[in-house]
Amino acid sequence: MKVDWDIIIVGGGTAGLSAAQYGARANLKTLLIEEMATGGLTLTISGLENYPGFPEPIEGYELAQRFTQQAERFGAEVMSATVTKIEPKKGYFEVSMDDKVLTSYAVILSTGAQHRKLDIPGEEEFSGKGISYCATCDGPFFKGKKMLVVGGGDAACDEATFLSNLTEQVVMVHRRDRFRAQPSLAERVTNNKNIEIRYNHEAKEIKGDSQVRSAVLYDNKKDSTYEEEFDAVFIFIGSIPQTDLVPFTDKDDVGYIKTDQCMASSTPGLFAIGDVRATPFRQIVVGAGEGAVAAHCASQYVDELKGQSYD
Repeated sequence: MKVDWDIIIVGGGTAGLSAAQYGARANLKTLLIEEMATGGLTLTISGLENYPGFPEPIEGYELAQRFTQQAERFGAEVMSATVTKIEPKKGYFEVSMDDKVLTSYAVILSTGAQHRKLDIPGEEEFSGKGISYCATCDGPFFKGKKMLVVGGGDAACDEATFLSNLTEQVVMVHRRDRFRAQPSLAERVTNNKNIEIRYNHEAKEIKGDSQVRSAVLYDNKKDSTYEEEFDAVFIFIGSIPQTDLVPFTDKDDVGYIKTDQCMASSTPGLFAIGDVRATPFRQIVVGAGEGAVAAHCASQYVDELKGQSYD
């Protein structure tokens, strides 16, 4: 049968756009499918200051535009559509949308993950206005200020440690009486003089005007509620990887797709990159690198399927 595309990339964040660029540059027929605007979470970042090559901060929207333009310049096609199903067949994949089914030799999944939210009053209102889900992205904006960290897992401990290098006023609240994080990470936090830990605490509301000004906290041991001033609130209570399209491939305990160093999943021809993949560090620059690796390895995979030799 005639296969429509060499590679179909599902998800147009920076990882997916990087994969599209490298796939097209390798002279593969490459299609990227994104249901919204290309750029993903990069679009929500104001003043991105840690992406290599930009000594001055760049707006996330502008960086996403540049990624998109570069991928298209190399010949990748970008389609606006919602993928409803990915089905592996013998030697190819079927990628279904509402009105059509396309085929490809390889699929690169870049559907990302959604931050788990507290779902409390003020969270939506002040998102990006003092509420953040990424310390390395937004922490430097609040250098020397008082910050609240909500969470008790690995990410919360890692990010609180990072923030403690920016200020001496980090308050960390966790609803249990001990951290869920690895002992080494938890110990690093508990021994940090810049971090005040409050166990058995929950955030109940975020207040402010044009910016976060305070948080309402609940002490579940004392059964009491109080309000305290903060300049920023960082929420790390986990992420929800968007893997519904690939129930057939291996995932870790949290639900992230397991891959090897080529970004290849347990399903031949399926690669995973960015926030949907099990990785120790989630940053735009990391996703871009993973996209390049996945496209390179997918190129090898496609060539082998087509019966070409590869050194």
